[in-house]
Amino acid sequence: MDSASIFDLSPSEKLQLVEDLWDDLAAAPEAVPVHDWQKQELARRKANLLKNPASGLPWEEVKRNVRARYAR
Repeated sequence: MDSASIFDLSPSEKLQLVEDLWDDLAAAPEAVPVHDWQKQELARRKANLLKNPASGLPWEEVKRNVRARYAR
């Protein structure tokens, strides 16, 4: 009997599995549960952004910052 586990996958196989799972979840976002605390946090952040629009960053700047931080 083979007792293979996802934990026995290579790093690249694990990454592919995560990507496949993410794509599957993204195909039906309405099926993904959102907890009350998450909704409250999103509402808090939205209210903060509406109150102080300058506190947000444009998406392109966020991407640049992340890429600069984690570039190899």
